[in-house]
Amino acid sequence: MIVAGVDVGSTTSKAVVLDDRRQIAGTSLLPTGANVVRAAERAFREALAASKRDESEAAYVIGTGYGRYKVAFGDDQVTEIGCHARGAQFLFPDTRTIVDIGGQDTKAIRISDRGEVLDFSMNDKCAAGTGRFLDACANVIGMTLDEIGPASMNAQKPIRITNVCTVFVESEIIAHLARGEKVEDILRGVHLAIGSRTAGLVRRVGTNPAVTFTGGVSRNVGMVQALEERLGVSVHVSPLSQWMGALGAALIALERVEGGAVHRIAAGGAA
Repeated sequence: MIVAGVDVGSTTSKAVVLDDRRQIAGTSLLPTGANVVRAAERAFREALAASKRDESEAAYVIGTGYGRYKVAFGDDQVTEIGCHARGAQFLFPDTRTIVDIGGQDTKAIRISDRGEVLDFSMNDKCAAGTGRFLDACANVIGMTLDEIGPASMNAQKPIRITNVCTVFVESEIIAHLARGEKVEDILRGVHLAIGSRTAGLVRRVGTNPAVTFTGGVSRNVGMVQALEERLGVSVHVSPLSQWMGALGAALIALERVEGGAVHRIAAGGAA
């Protein structure tokens, strides 16, 4: 018996397949693109293929994320806030605060020792300080997203970035480059600016030393370092941090099966 969580984000779609021992049997990650329904289906199928299990073995599937209601083959939907809380508490039991930076929004979440959401604060009005913001910065400088984090860690004199707006930061970076500022110093300033903005969200829900960093931006080592500097604490980061929402959804699915939830047999499954 297996269960699955499918996290359909604005930028990427992820899925996690869990077995009944709470072991991860398979994962997937792919661009969401324009067809959200298709992205959800593909993520589920690819995670199943990675787990070498069949869809008929899936006892319960939960959708989460921005496109959770497009997981038409699933049995239920749960908000990404609750799923990140559950996943973070599973991987790092001491977690009390979660910082989730995704493609288009940032969240700070305070949870209990049982993974229950106590409070949260969210920046979803614009893409300031998110993955899309970092992508715009990388494009102006002519680097990839994977390159800018490590490059920022080589800075000697970080440049103060005054804009965290995706539209205006491009002009600011171009101005710094024209003045001959070093790329690594500019990038360090970009990461610190995001760190400061994120720390403000965290303060709204209450700062706690047990912080877990989730979402795609958690893969950026420069962002991890900047966040730790601005928060004044070390943060937990897992190789599974980008799958945290899908993992939490799968854990909730397993708990429902163990609690007696009955799986709805979906005709044809994820077509």
